[in-house]
Parts: sequence; structure tokens; C-alpha cells
Amino acid sequence: MLRKIRVTLAVIFFVLITLLFLDATGTLHTWLGWMAKIQFLPALLALNVGVLVFLVLLTLLLGRVYCSVICPLGVMQDAIAWLGKRGKKRNRFKYNYSKEKVWLRYIVLILYGAAVVAGIGFVIALLAPYSAYGRIASHLLAPLYRAGNNLLAVLAARADSYTFYAVDVWMPSLLTLLVAVLTLVVLGILAWRNGRTYCNTICPVGTVLGFLSRYSLFKIRIDAGKCTGCQLCARSCKSACIDSKNHTVDYSRCVGCMDCIGQCREDALSFSYALPHTPKVASDSSTTTPVSKPSSVDTSRRAFFTAGAMLATATLLHAQEKKRDGGLAVIEDKVAPPRTTPILPAGSHDFRRFAQHCTGCQLCVSTCPSHVLRPSSGLMTLMQPMMAYDHGYCRPECTRCSEVCPTDAISLVSMAEKSSIQIGHAVWVRKNCVPLTDGKPCGNCARHCPASAISMIPSVEGDPKSLPIPAIDVERCIGCGACEYLCPSRPFTAIYVEGHEMHKTI
Repeated sequence: MLRKIRVTLAVIFFVLITLLFLDATGTLHTWLGWMAKIQFLPALLALNVGVLVFLVLLTLLLGRVYCSVICPLGVMQDAIAWLGKRGKKRNRFKYNYSKEKVWLRYIVLILYGAAVVAGIGFVIALLAPYSAYGRIASHLLAPLYRAGNNLLAVLAARADSYTFYAVDVWMPSLLTLLVAVLTLVVLGILAWRNGRTYCNTICPVGTVLGFLSRYSLFKIRIDAGKCTGCQLCARSCKSACIDSKNHTVDYSRCVGCMDCIGQCREDALSFSYALPHTPKVASDSSTTTPVSKPSSVDTSRRAFFTAGAMLATATLLHAQEKKRDGGLAVIEDKVAPPRTTPILPAGSHDFRRFAQHCTGCQLCVSTCPSHVLRPSSGLMTLMQPMMAYDHGYCRPECTRCSEVCPTDAISLVSMAEKSSIQIGHAVWVRKNCVPLTDGKPCGNCARHCPASAISMIPSVEGDPKSLPIPAIDVERCIGCGACEYLCPSRPFTAIYVEGHEMHKTI
């Protein structure tokens, strides 16, 4: 029964969190956005004290159930491991007990904390479990999901129904797509062959919660008097944490999946209450559980506090599709402008703070209605969202990225605040401007500027009849990119946005 409850809750959480990355309308975030914000690392980076206290108390009460119920990457690995066992009947019992690799777990945790302090984006993005699943969902599942939606929209339209409507389907850059594929392949192979290898050797969340789960009130208990040493529990444990010969469980790696209880034929296993450090009593071995050797516990405790101090310090410091013009001519694709400084969305404040908070989970990228947020391909900012204006521009009335960000890397801003936040400024390139290159009037940038930061002036000083060219009021420009997106100049735009390292209110 415990396993059925755990599986049911895990499926519900997994499906709903996945839908957050697939939803193109943004409506689901109104109801389900809290599911992203209760993930451990996003809550830690956002200093969401209420969520952190809840997760710590949950772990101290029930052990690492967070990893087997709430974490989408953990549930995905469980599903792959289950399929691996179902593939061949002889693999039904395929795991074996192995000792904890303490040194590897805490070295990775220390490196992750150092990366957060230094703002090294690729380390943060590659190691964070929620971000790893976000890459898989947004870059691999979302395009397939939206293509299926568009197929249904076509079929519905033929039946005079508007139940479905077409949405944009776009693929990320080759590098970010490759990172997502490699993430799925590597984690898939590890889960297929060895179950929870990633969670119990590399995952920084697993290490932190593993330390706390040693002291949980409810644990898997082995009744040595009933145990026959058949090792079915150890061979079915995907965390490789049950030493059936010595009747012990490594609680730092146990994720509370309850698989072992269902396999025991002697009813020797139970999920029951016990004090964290029950002393071993020789006269009544059936009611007690041997504890780990003091030396190993002390070593892991010292390593945990060292890594924890680093992580705490880190927390506190904190291809556009071708279109045709009337069916007569192909509109040439634009070449990306040479920006000196990338553009961050409103609410990011500055580059350093953003780099320390963002885990590259791709939630904002997948929900951006204008498709201006793209995962970065840079080494130091790998997978973190940057803005590009080839598919649209950042509308002043849209604040969706700040609403869904679980780490506070993009702080929540109102529409009024966003309209006054300067994330960059427009730069005019004289040699590319249509009135000067083609001798035709344009003014597209000035007509569509929501901040009225662009005005048209005569191209020839003193000649009011000369073709007008844009003049930019840098102090009023908010860097939304409307001018860059709507500029008809091809392949090089005549106006583009240069980002600001630190945003300011105008």
C-alpha cells in the first residue's frame, strides 16, 4: 500500500510538472506554478524559507521522499529503471548493495557551491536535477507536444471546430539541443543499468537531503529475527543501499520508494518509527537495527558541513522560418547583430546576481509567448536564458518569465514596473537603413516603439523634404526590441538592441 501511494503521488507530480514545460498558453502556471517553486534548489537560491523549512521537516520525518515523489528527474529515473527491469524477466532483481562513495558526493557538492558563488553557469545547469529535467522537457518533449497540437488544430479546423489552435514550434540551437540529448542519454543509461546512481553520487540535492535523512523519524527497518538472508530486498533496491547480510540500511541513499518492502517474503521489512540513533543491543537483535561505524559517520558529517558552508555562502551572495511576401519573394533571414553585451529580461537586475541564481531550468524559455528568450550557448552562461529578437520582441505588458521563475533569478515585476525598466538601448546602423540604401521612406521602428523613444528626422540637415531617418532617445529606450524585430532591412538590421550589464529604472 505504501508503494502504491508513493507511485500515485509521484505520477501526479511528474505529469503536472511536465505540463508546465509543455504549456504554450501560460494558463497552467496560474494553478500549478507552485510545483516548480517547491523544488529544493530553486527554493534555496530564491531563499524561500517557508519551502525550505517544509522540505527539511519532510525529510527529517519521512526520509528522502522528496527525491522519489516531488523531484521530476528522480521520478523519470525510476520510470526508466522500471522499464529496464521489465525488459527482461531475469532483470527483475538486478541490483546489489554497494558502499557509499562519500568523497565523490561531497566533492561534487563543494564544486556546485563554488560554481554558484562564481556564477559559473554551465556547472550550475549541468548538476541541478530540476534543470536537467527542464532541458529534456522543454527541448525534446515540447516541440513534439506542440507539433501534435498543431496537427490536432488542422484536423479540428477541417471539422469547423476551434478547440485547438496552432502554436509556434521552434528548436533550440544545435549546442543546447545536444546538451539536452546527452543529458537524457547519460541519465537514461545510468538509470537503466544501475537505478539511482546519479542521485546518490552526483546530485547535490541528494547529498544534502541524504545527510538529513540519516536522522529521519520513519525509516525502512530490517527485523533480523525474521530475515532469512535471501537478499531479495537488496537486489530490488535501485539505490543499492540495503546490506541484507548485516541487516543494515544506508539511510543517506534510501529514497523511500518502498520497493523492497513488497519483495520481502518473510515480512522482515517495515517502514516504521524509531529514534535516529538506536543503540545496538545484543540480547534483542530483532527489535534494533545496527548503526554505522562512528568513524564513517563523523567523516561524512565533517564533509557535509564543509560542503554546506560553501553552498550557504553561494546562496547568500547570490531558425526563423522563411516567409513569403504575397507569394512573390522570399524574405531573407536576418543575421544576428554583434551585441557586445547580451540582453537579460526585466527583473534580472544585473549579470552577477542573475548568474548566481539561474539554474537554466528552461521554464521561462518554454513559456515566453514571443519566443525572445533562448538558452545561451556560452560556456559561463550555458543554458541560462538570453534574449533574441528574431522571432518577436519583449512586450511591455508581458511579465510571464518573472511569474514562472522559481529561483528569483528573474524577480517578479508588474506591467507598470516593466515599462520603466531599461534592459538595454537601441543602436542605429546608418549604412543599413532603408531610406539611405534604397531611397524609400520607412519609419517602421518609430511607428512601433512602445516607449516613443524613436523619432524621425530629416536625413539631410536643413532639408525638411529629405527622407526621414530614425533618431534614438537613449534615455527613454527600454530595450524591448520592437525596432530590431520589425526593421525590414536584410540581412543586417539597421537598428538593434545593446544589452546593459545592470538594469535601471527610467
